[in-house]
Amino acid sequence: MAYFAGRAAALGRASSAAVAAMLYNFNPALVARHLPRAWDLASPERVTEARLTAVDRALSRILGDEAVGSPEVAEAAALARVAAEACSPEGRPLYAAHAELPWPREPHLVLWHAITLLREHRGDGHITALVGHGVGAIAALVTDTATGGSLFGAQQMREHRDWSEGEWDAEVTALTESGLLDPSGRLTEPGRRLRSRIEDATDAAAAPPYRALGAERAERLIALCKPLHDAVVASGDLPANDAADQFAHG
Repeated sequence: MAYFAGRAAALGRASSAAVAAMLYNFNPALVARHLPRAWDLASPERVTEARLTAVDRALSRILGDEAVGSPEVAEAAALARVAAEACSPEGRPLYAAHAELPWPREPHLVLWHAITLLREHRGDGHITALVGHGVGAIAALVTDTATGGSLFGAQQMREHRDWSEGEWDAEVTALTESGLLDPSGRLTEPGRRLRSRIEDATDAAAAPPYRALGAERAERLIALCKPLHDAVVASGDLPANDAADQFAHG
C-alpha cells in the first residue's frame, strides 16, 4: 500500500485500474487490494507530504548534514532541475502529475524531486515502447529477467508483482512458442533484438531533457551524484541481491 499510494498520490484519488494501467506490470488485483482504500486512510495530499518528509529524513541520515547542505548537492539540484523542467508531459501521466507538485525549497529535496520527475518521464516512455512493441505486462517481466540484467530473478519478480505460477508459466510457454525464448528460458536472438528495440525506443524518448542540459552539464551531474549514489548503496537500506549489486557498481 505504501508503494502504490506513494507513487500514485500525485494523481489525486486515482482508481486502482488507472494506477495499475500506469504502473503496467503489477497484477491489477494486487493494486485493487490497496487502492482506493489507501485514500480513506490518508489523503493523497497527506501521502505526498509524508513521502517528502520521509525522503528528507532518510537522505539526511544516510548522507549526513554536511553533505546535504554542501555546494555540490546544491549544484546537482540546479542541474537536475534544468533537465526535469525540459521534459514533455504529453503521453506521460505519472510525470505530468508529479510535475504539478510544488518544488521543494531545500537543495537535496529539489534534487530528489527532479530525479523523481526524470524517473517517471522515462518510465512513462518505457511503457509506451512496450505497448508499441506488443509486449504485455507479464511478457515485459519475463523478457526482462531473461536478459540476465534485471534487478530481480524470475521468482522474485513474479512474487513481487503478484502473478501466479500458472500465469507466469503460461507467458513463458507463449514466448517460447513465438521464438522469443529458448527451451531453457533464455532470450533467443529475436528476443534479444526485441528487448534492444524496446530499450532503444525508451532511451530515445527519454533523451530530450538531457539534450537540453547538454553533454558537459550532464556529465557534471553524473559526477556530482556518484558519491551520493555510493553512500545510499553503502547504507544497506536497499535490498541486496547479486543483480542489484551489479547494477549499483556496474
